[in-house]
Amino acid sequence: MKKVVVTGGAGFIGSHLTAELAVQGYVVVVLDDFSTASDEKIASLRQKENVELAQGSITDLPRLQKLFEGIDYVFHQAAMARVPRSIEDPLTVNQVNITGTLNVLLAARDNSVKKVVFASSSSVYGDTSVLPQREDLIANPLSPYALTKLAGEYYCTIFTQLYGLSTVCLRYFNVYGPGQDPHSQYAMVIPAFIDRVARNLPPVIHGDGEQSRDFTFIQDVVHANILAAKSTAEGIYNIGSGRSITINQLAEKIIKLMQKDLKPIHEKGRLGDVKHALADITRARTFDYEPKWKLEDGLKMVASSYTHD
Repeated sequence: MKKVVVTGGAGFIGSHLTAELAVQGYVVVVLDDFSTASDEKIASLRQKENVELAQGSITDLPRLQKLFEGIDYVFHQAAMARVPRSIEDPLTVNQVNITGTLNVLLAARDNSVKKVVFASSSSVYGDTSVLPQREDLIANPLSPYALTKLAGEYYCTIFTQLYGLSTVCLRYFNVYGPGQDPHSQYAMVIPAFIDRVARNLPPVIHGDGEQSRDFTFIQDVVHANILAAKSTAEGIYNIGSGRSITINQLAEKIIKLMQKDLKPIHEKGRLGDVKHALADITRARTFDYEPKWKLEDGLKMVASSYTHD
């Protein structure tokens, strides 16, 4: 039975990934500082037979060295996420996302881990007039968060070249699904919109709303991670749906889905936000990645998890 570590395994993506790995028969060690995990999520993870919870930080190299003993794969999801947060506190984001990723790679190398799957981000592309975005586009990060993800990719590449550690970097495009926190000041747009509409409040759009995004359902991202780990794939791969929608259109779609009569409110745009994002997923198809979820179906799934009157 293969044993794996999921860093950030109590977070949104990490907890969904942990649940699927457990179902598939892996022994999963969740490394998390639990700073953003709800009691409900932690309790849910504890109930799974082949899941072990390990409290700690990726900034603690000795902890990682011990934890990675006998591990086959490391799914490195832990990070200080969100662009706005990184703009407010670039030093901490640098320490967690860059030094933390270096620690993960060092511990993986020293314990002869078979592969590290690194959670990168479409934010590394920045603003580009070339759509869809392909992996060979020149990166143009517009925020400290995007820069840390690009640095993580470079570190992965270097560790593969210098030390023979197999690594694969997945550039996620706007991941959404059940279990995202809609109340954080850094909340992602879909849970934030759905939460407000469920409470008969208009969705708040930053900027003119004509910015477009490629939204990727969580289960597609989970399967991409597992496929990438089990395959011979190395290097950088986009993980998206291959379709985009403007934020204005998204708001309309959610209001209609939830059968409300609301008009969005527009506020000023946010620093570091890119104008357009759309994934070219041709390369990821080489390890059999294929997005299964349409946006409409994913939105219904998320909306059904809200119980507001």
